[in-house]
Parts: sequence; C-alpha cells; structure tokens
Amino acid sequence: MNVSSANVTLVLQYRDSFSKAMTKNVIVVVLGISINYINAGLIRTFCKHQIFYTNPRYILFFHLVVNDMIQLTVTIIMFVLSYTVYKMKVYFCCILVVLAVFASENTPLNLACMAVECYIAVCFPLRHMQICTVRRTLMLIGFMWSTSMMTVLPDLFLTLATEPLDFFHSKVFCLRQNAFPNPLIMKKRDITYSVFLVTVLITIFYTYFNILFTAKKASIDAKKARDTIVLHGFQLLLCISTYAGPQVLNVLKQFFPENYIDHVFASYIIVQILPRSISPILYGIRDKTFRIHLKSHLWC
Repeated sequence: MNVSSANVTLVLQYRDSFSKAMTKNVIVVVLGISINYINAGLIRTFCKHQIFYTNPRYILFFHLVVNDMIQLTVTIIMFVLSYTVYKMKVYFCCILVVLAVFASENTPLNLACMAVECYIAVCFPLRHMQICTVRRTLMLIGFMWSTSMMTVLPDLFLTLATEPLDFFHSKVFCLRQNAFPNPLIMKKRDITYSVFLVTVLITIFYTYFNILFTAKKASIDAKKARDTIVLHGFQLLLCISTYAGPQVLNVLKQFFPENYIDHVFASYIIVQILPRSISPILYGIRDKTFRIHLKSHLWC
C-alpha cells in the first residue's frame, strides 16, 4: 500500500462524526472570515495612501497580506469540500493544490525578505534607501513567485506526462499526494522543503541576532525592538513549520493512527491559519504609521 492510499484508508476508518465535523468547519470558516476581513481593511488602507507605495517594507507587507488572503481562501475551500463533497475531480484538485502550495510557500519567503529589509534598515541605515528600492522590491516579489512555481509546477508536468488522461477525470480525496501520486514527487518535496527550511532558519537567526545587538548598542528602544522581533520570529517559525509538517504528520500517523484526522486539523490551524492572524497585529496595529490610517478604514 502506498502513502496516498494509506492516508485515504485512515480518513475512511477514523472519519469524524457529524457534530465534530461541523465544529471543525465552523471554527475554520469563522477564523478565515475574521482574518480576511481584517486583512481587507489593511489592503484598503494601503491602497488609499500613497505614503505606503514608496516604502519597500509596506510593499512587502501588502504582498504578504494579499498572499495570506489567497492562501486562506483556497485552503478553507479545500477543507470544507473535504467534508461536504469528500472526493472531487483530480483536475480541480490539482488547481486548488497548486494555488495553495504557491501561497503557502510564498509566506515564509516573504517574511524572510522582510527580516532582511529590517536588518538593513537597522544595521545599515545610511545605505537603506540605496539598497531597498521599490524596483528591487518588486523584482524580489517576482523571484518569490518564481521560486514557489519551480517547486510545484514540475509536479504538475510530471503527473501530466506519467498519468493517463482518465486519471484527471477520476475522483480523489484532495491531498497533494493524491493529486500528484508519483513517489518521486514526494521525495522531491522533502528535499525542497529541507533546503527551504535551512535557508529561512539561517536568515531568521542571522538577521534578528544582528538587529538585537545593534539596537542595544545604539541605545534604540530595545524593548520595542525585542517585542517586534519576538512576534515576527514566532510568525516565521510557525510558517516554516510548513516545511516540516509532512514529516511530523507521517510520524504521528505511525504512532497514533486513530488520531490522525485530529492531528491534520491541529496542523492546519497551527501552520496555515495562526500565522495569518499575526500579520495584522504586527504590522496593522503595532505599526504607528499604519495604525493612524487604519482606524478610518477598518470599519468601512
């Protein structure tokens, strides 16, 4: 039995009761709508004030919020459909999976880039305007999408080349390993995620330790800098857990197969939803410049 069929068997064997399934869906939908509502207010605030257009930090933040809204919307659709429709056409599942992977992998990359921008602003303030330009920021966003595309589009092309046409019209439980069943794809995913994990972790520790050291040395408001760094670092750690998630779930599945569905749900809340609730707090409420303009738009 391969990994894909094993996952489906576990889902069938330990399927949630109606009340439990309803509770999970209500929690996910309410959280998703609440976060997207706040993020929509952040986007409206950004679009209404030209002061944010020329600041690379806010451009990266705008991209992060838009990306979070795409990711939340797509994954919530997948979550609800997994309980209502249960199985769907493979070609439709492939579209949802590709969009979800794009957005999920963009977030840690975006946060790592924001960490580098913050590091340059604190450690090299005189060169910040020269290094962090709007043009380079937009190129960086394009590079993020290109990197995410290179991790998932080969999966789609390999599946198109190796699977018969009838496969795409069949119905499966919509998981990445079911939409792209070739075992080589899972091995490639693990290698890619490991490289991403190491790269983002090195970026986090290097930039934030240097920021803390510089902030204390220059007698800047160390407490505020430390609090911001802790929140941002926590968000980054939650997001990069995307890369370690599949391995952790496989281990839990071996030792606690009867709780596999609950582990998947907990992983989805922690990895996919919780990090998206931190961005509005970190940049929409704690950021003084953004908070001034946000008040007039959040309730519209």
